Amino acid sequence: MFNIKQDFLVNEEIKFSEVQVINVDGQKLGKMSIRKAIEIAEENNMDLVLVSPNSDNPVCKILDYSKYKFEMAKKAKEAKKKQKVVEIKEIRLSPNIDKHDLEVKAKNANKFLEAGNKVKVSMRFRGRELNFVNQGKEIMNVFQNMLENSQVDKEAKIEGKNLTMFLSPKQK
Repeated sequence: MFNIKQDFLVNEEIKFSEVQVINVDGQKLGKMSIRKAIEIAEENNMDLVLVSPNSDNPVCKILDYSKYKFEMAKKAKEAKKKQKVVEIKEIRLSPNIDKHDLEVKAKNANKFLEAGNKVKVSMRFRGRELNFVNQGKEIMNVFQNMLENSQVDKEAKIEGKNLTMFLSPKQK
């Protein structure tokens, strides 16, 4: 069962002496004592629920609490179902990568993007390779062009000895 963030005070749990009361249809019944409000709720086979615990003007509503709690749990479950966790997958390239290796990496990146994940493309430069950062950027651009359903979130940028670029699935 899902936990509802806010548990409401019901019937005898309410400690105020006078409360504003709203009936099932949403009509205001006015300010009355807590005893009278509970009696009205019980006559309708409902519960008196404290919806606004403001100390100056507490508001209670007459409703079926178990049904209300079930509907709130159902809404929370639906909201959780619609959420999608986006992962960041990493593809590592090298400055002297062969064309076929690049195609294989692009194929894997396409799989990640189709699954709705973001892709971090990184290239590490070692030793003298650091003099050829421009060639690395060209390889990154060729790689990005191989991916038909991607958009660039963050352009290729050199950070220390690494060149990184972030891609995400194209918005429809």
